[in-house]
Amino acid sequence: MKPENLTRVSEFVLLGLSEEPDLQPLLFGLFLSMYLITVLGNLLIILAVSSDSHLHKPMYFFLSNLSFVDICFTSTTIPKMLVNIQTQSNLITYEGCITQMYFFLLFAGLDNFLLTVMAYDRFLAICHPLHYTVIMHPQLCGLLVLLSWIMSVLISLLYSLMALRLSFCADLQIPHFFCELNQMIELACSDTFVNNLVMYFVAVLLGGGAMAGILYSYSKIISCVRAMSSAQGKYKAFSTCASHLSVVSLFYLTCLGVYLSSPATHNAQSSATASVLYTVVTPMLNPFIYSLRNKDIKGALKRSFGMTV
Repeated sequence: MKPENLTRVSEFVLLGLSEEPDLQPLLFGLFLSMYLITVLGNLLIILAVSSDSHLHKPMYFFLSNLSFVDICFTSTTIPKMLVNIQTQSNLITYEGCITQMYFFLLFAGLDNFLLTVMAYDRFLAICHPLHYTVIMHPQLCGLLVLLSWIMSVLISLLYSLMALRLSFCADLQIPHFFCELNQMIELACSDTFVNNLVMYFVAVLLGGGAMAGILYSYSKIISCVRAMSSAQGKYKAFSTCASHLSVVSLFYLTCLGVYLSSPATHNAQSSATASVLYTVVTPMLNPFIYSLRNKDIKGALKRSFGMTV
């Protein structure tokens, strides 16, 4: 029998990472721990940058914005997942699903743009040190962050409006722990050609453009570092961008791994599990990567807590 076509639905079912009852307490404890570590770690970065005048520089200004975005990024998905596990209810309203998808795309886009801006900042600092402070003045830094917000808001709004035109059948189960755009499109009964076209076009245009910008910046940085005569200068230049390069690699490689492997495996549950890498693990590790490899951040945190440096 042909499934009933519902142009409007009231709620979806989020299947989560596992439907095994015995695993739910473990998942709850694990994700609650990772969420608290993510929030606390990124708040410490923001505290260090805002309270220490030594860190009032473009690089740390962008880093504090990235930390704020990472807190918001994880907060769009993990709290709802924890509530669902605790209440033993996997339901999410239609409006809640669209809202969650909008904010997830918004903060994912901001992560993408901020990492690109940070790569450009490192390129100017290493390859054009004499003009760096003139080019990267506070007004430009603020403008770059503002443009990142505007672009992300518009893109996520476009995706959300496109999702609103979808109609769904009787099967309203999303094999994920949050409302992911790709899973919603696959769930739809209506024609999804335009949605897929827009989704992949914008993803390739902006995601590919961001990656191209990062790769170009680092190719120039490598050329500049190789041209330096001083071994100490090379080490200092490398150490200033090693943390950012680690975060970029972690974020983009996990994203590419998830979305390139999904069509090959045809297993939505495996894709949901793998997506934890960039939705939860990467934001959690960012503060550790930046603080452990950065003497300025470590010094600022010690001063914030009254410890001798």
